[in-house]
Amino acid sequence: MGLLSNGSDGGAAYSAVSRSCSGGAEANGDLQQSKKIAEYSISGNGFPKLAPMELESTSKTKSAALGFGYVLEDVPHLSDYIPDLPTYPNPLQDHPAYSVVRRYFIDVDDTVAQKGGYRGFYSRNTISLTPKTVNDIHKRGGTILGTSRGGHNTKKIVDCIQDRGINQVYIIGGDGTQKGASVIFEEIRKRGLKVAVVGIPKTIDNDIPAVEEAQRAINAAHVEATSTENGIGLVKLMGRYSGFIAMYATLASRDVDCCLIPESPFYLEGAGGLLEYIEKRIKENGHMVIVIAEGAGQELLSESMRPENQQDASGNKLLQDVGLWISQKIKDYFSKQSKVAISLKYIDPTYMIRAIPSNASDNVYCTLLAQSAVHGAMAGYTGFTVGSVNGRNAYIPFHRITERQNKVVITDRMWARLLLSTNQPSFFSKNNLIQASNKKEPLSELLDDGYEYSSVMNNGFTC
Repeated sequence: MGLLSNGSDGGAAYSAVSRSCSGGAEANGDLQQSKKIAEYSISGNGFPKLAPMELESTSKTKSAALGFGYVLEDVPHLSDYIPDLPTYPNPLQDHPAYSVVRRYFIDVDDTVAQKGGYRGFYSRNTISLTPKTVNDIHKRGGTILGTSRGGHNTKKIVDCIQDRGINQVYIIGGDGTQKGASVIFEEIRKRGLKVAVVGIPKTIDNDIPAVEEAQRAINAAHVEATSTENGIGLVKLMGRYSGFIAMYATLASRDVDCCLIPESPFYLEGAGGLLEYIEKRIKENGHMVIVIAEGAGQELLSESMRPENQQDASGNKLLQDVGLWISQKIKDYFSKQSKVAISLKYIDPTYMIRAIPSNASDNVYCTLLAQSAVHGAMAGYTGFTVGSVNGRNAYIPFHRITERQNKVVITDRMWARLLLSTNQPSFFSKNNLIQASNKKEPLSELLDDGYEYSSVMNNGFTC
């Protein structure tokens, strides 16, 4: 029995993922005992094949250069902890009728989904997934599985999986959900269960439709800012720890004068501060557009405004509305110090940008992720998340996914392109420079004030 679960990150699930997992008919049925990495490819006659890539079995991290890419390391296999695991050859793998014999692999009644995140496992909040029920979910926004926070009880979840005879679990979610999936996998391995645990990534960061939808808010802010004297349009976008949406939306728009993200610290007052820069741009252009990620500037909020040690059900730190806070700071500055009358419009499309349906590019990508996930589980691999690495779908061990977060690198060329587009300074304070000096980091890599591009290009970060 296969089971699909949306995790507890609270984000919008990719609908195409659940459709592909429920119809996992094209998956390879071979359970391979030897340690292999399976590369998904298309044969000459147009039918899918799995090209196995043999690796030597060692206890250390493996790195092998092959004719079609690099294999960094093996993902776990059921045979790693289940001795004498039998294998079942698939006679249809190379047959032209392979793509139409769906019931050979999975009966549609055996594919179910848990609603409500991890809590849905032991609350038995289950829905049946059939071709009819998932036929058009990729055309809708949101998720039919629902989203939630918290509810992760490893023992209860694995007990439920064991009691119900589930042998494949697909868990959709972001950082927190993948960490939970890793814990579930370790408990299943400890019990020696024949259960494959597969993660499918889902996050608002780097979301293509979200960046597209954010353009509408930025365009509206630009129209409002240019329609009045000394107009300022302020747009807050999603990005608790990563500023990818804000960065890419800014680059795509080209109407933004300042982009603030969690990875790049800034300060408000004093020489070179944000408020001074805003005043300068208003005097030069007569208007300004600012994009800020929700996690930016949280360290600047006063202790009285910031909830002390408060967390949501998933353990995430509660954030204050930095958009409202910085709006008030800008108004106070211009009314008390600058004596310049401004008109500030604050736009918060945070949840609007993730409630839209996925576009064609996302639908294709999610379908490939889902099919690759089913291929891996059917081949006996477990404890991995499927993802694209250098243009190829790869099986990445959970510990590689959860060991660090993906963030914008402000010394990279993409952030340098943004600084060139907005003409904003880096807003690094003297304390930032002192700390960087103590760490013996070259100051040119900080892109201080946006004028160190020659040094940056010498370091290989050409724009």
